[in-house]
Amino acid sequence: MSPDLLGALNAQGYFETSNPAWQSVLGWTEAELASMSIFELLHPDDREHTRAGFELTLVGQPAIRFENRYRCKVGGYRWISWVGIYEDGFVYCTGRDVTAERAKEIELASAQEALRQSQKMEAIGHLTGGIAHDFNNLLTAIIGSLSMVRRRMAAKRPEDIQKFMDAASSAALRAAALTHRLLAFARRQPLDSKPNDINRLIAGMEELLRRTLGERIEMQLRLAADLWTALADANQLENAVLNLVINARDAMPAGGRLTIETANVQLDAGYSSKNDGVEAGDYVLVSVSDTGVGMKPEVAAKAIEPFFTTKQVGEGTGLGLSMTYGFAKQSRGHLQIDSEVGSGTTVKVYLPRALQEAVIQGTAAGEAPRGQGETLLVVEDDTTVRLIISEVLKELGYRVLVAADARDAIPMLKSDCQIDLMISDAVLPHIDGRKLAEIARAARPELRILFVTGYAEHAFNRGDFLDAGIEILTKPFALETLGYRVRMLIER
Repeated sequence: MSPDLLGALNAQGYFETSNPAWQSVLGWTEAELASMSIFELLHPDDREHTRAGFELTLVGQPAIRFENRYRCKVGGYRWISWVGIYEDGFVYCTGRDVTAERAKEIELASAQEALRQSQKMEAIGHLTGGIAHDFNNLLTAIIGSLSMVRRRMAAKRPEDIQKFMDAASSAALRAAALTHRLLAFARRQPLDSKPNDINRLIAGMEELLRRTLGERIEMQLRLAADLWTALADANQLENAVLNLVINARDAMPAGGRLTIETANVQLDAGYSSKNDGVEAGDYVLVSVSDTGVGMKPEVAAKAIEPFFTTKQVGEGTGLGLSMTYGFAKQSRGHLQIDSEVGSGTTVKVYLPRALQEAVIQGTAAGEAPRGQGETLLVVEDDTTVRLIISEVLKELGYRVLVAADARDAIPMLKSDCQIDLMISDAVLPHIDGRKLAEIARAARPELRILFVTGYAEHAFNRGDFLDAGIEILTKPFALETLGYRVRMLIER
C-alpha cells in the first residue's frame, strides 16, 4: 500500500522484488521491472553518478536522499529521491517521487534569477549614470585646458599656459581618484597589504583630519594600548579614514564631536554566522563615530551603494562609504554601520590581525633619486605608457630594456644579460604579469620586481606574494613616485 517505490536490488542492478507503486508512479509492472537493469531506466545524464553511488552502497555506505530521474513507461522522466542500504547481498530501497518539488524549485530559481537580473540592470544604470556625469565633467576640463594650451602656443602667448596645465592635471588626478573608488567598491583595486601600526597611521593623520573638520567639531582619538598590527594597505586605509571623517563632518553642520577609536577585537562563530562572509578570528577595529543627524534604517541599508548620497548635487559623489566597504572586504575584513536618527552614526572597519611586526612606510619626497647605471626591464603592452616609463627612467640614469609583452620579455630574462629589476604591468596579453613573475623568478631567483597596475581581474594583492623583493605601484602615478619606488627596491 506504500505510495513510495520499494524494492530489493541485486548486485547486478536488477530489482528482484518491487511493490505496486512502481506501476502507479512510472507505469512499470513487477515483471517488467525485473527484466531491466536500473541503468536502462535511468536518464542518460544520471547514469554515471548513479553507478558511482550504487557501488558505494554495495560496500556498506548507505544512500541518503540520492536523487535521479527514472523513465516512465509512457515517456518522459520523473525525479525520485532514494534511501538505500545494503544487507545480505541486496540493496533495499525506498524512493519518493519529488518531481513536483523539483519543478517548484526550478520555478523559484528562475524567478529569483529574473529578480537579480532586474536589480543588476537597475544598479548598472545608476552606476553608469553617475560615472558618465562625473567623467564627462572631468574630460571637459582636461580637453578644454589642453585646447587652450594649444591656442596659447599657436598665438605665442605662454604667460597663461601654466594655469591651464595645472587645471588639466588637477582634473586628471580627480578622475584617477574616481576610478580608484570604483575599483575599491568592486574589490578590484590593487592592494599593497602589509603589517601596519594602525595607531601610528591615524596619529600621523591627526593634523590633516582636524583641518578637515574645522573649528566647530571636536575630535577625540582613543587609541588602544598594545594594539595588534593589522594587515592592510596603508594608503587605502588612510583614504578610507579620511572619507569616513568627511562624511561625519557633513553630518554635523552645526558642529559636534567626532571620535576615532582603535581596539583589538575577536569575532566569534556567532558573529560570523550573523554576518555572511566574515571569518571568525582576530581583528583590529577602527571606529569612526559622530554626534550628527544619523540615518534611518532604510537609508543606512543603502549607504554602501555606489553613487548613493543624501547630499545635495555637487556636494558629494556617493562613493565614500562604498569605497570603504569595498576596501574592507577586499582586505578580508568587515564593515558595520550603526546609526540612529538624532543620535549620530558609528562606522566600524575590521581589519585582519597580522602576526608580523609593523613595517615602516617610506614616502617619495622632492625629486626622484637618480640611478647608477643599473639595467631595468620594462614590460608594458601600452605603447604610450611604455614610452613614458622608459624615458623617465633613462633620464634618471638607468639603462632600460623594453618588451611589449611576456613573449618578448622571457628570452631576455633567460639570457645572460644583466637585469637588476623588472617593471611589469600586471595585466598583459598572452601571459599575465603574475605568471611572468614566476617565470622570471625561476630564471633569476633574486630578481626584484615592481608591478605597475590599475586593475587586476582577481583583485591583485601584494599580500598574495610571500617572496621579498616584489612591490606594487598603482596607476596612475607621479613619475617622481616611480623613481623613488625603483630606487627603494634596488637598494633593499
